[in-house]
Amino acid sequence: MFRMLKIRTMVPDAEARLLSFLDENSEARREWDLKQKLHDDPRVTQLGHILRRTSLDELPQLWNVLKGDMSIVGPRPMMEDQKQLYPGQDYYALRPGITGLWQISDRSYGSFAARASFDTVYNRILSFGTDLRILAATVGVVLRCTGR
Repeated sequence: MFRMLKIRTMVPDAEARLLSFLDENSEARREWDLKQKLHDDPRVTQLGHILRRTSLDELPQLWNVLKGDMSIVGPRPMMEDQKQLYPGQDYYALRPGITGLWQISDRSYGSFAARASFDTVYNRILSFGTDLRILAATVGVVLRCTGR
């Protein structure tokens, strides 16, 4: 019988640590409010930083693809509490994906709301060829280790 290997990528009590960190650090608060992610996230363990940087943390999402909950290419999934921050509608017409136009274009550098424009463009140019180009570009992004 196989046992699931439990790898800690987040610290215990991660959400409380995030809230405390944001209360104490106004610059981090601004970054969080704009991007919904932090360059130096206090919730992530050392191993978690490595997995994120190399995008290996996305591998478990393949299970969601096999279940049909996600596609390989599509808009980045978002948390329920982020939906109020999302200004577009195209996300809701598409199946979330492991990689997508945002991941190969802007990734961690633009605002959370800017993701909507990538989802709109992707929805308009949606095709098998587009997905193949996004997958090819994803390989370059992963090899450059630009994830956070």
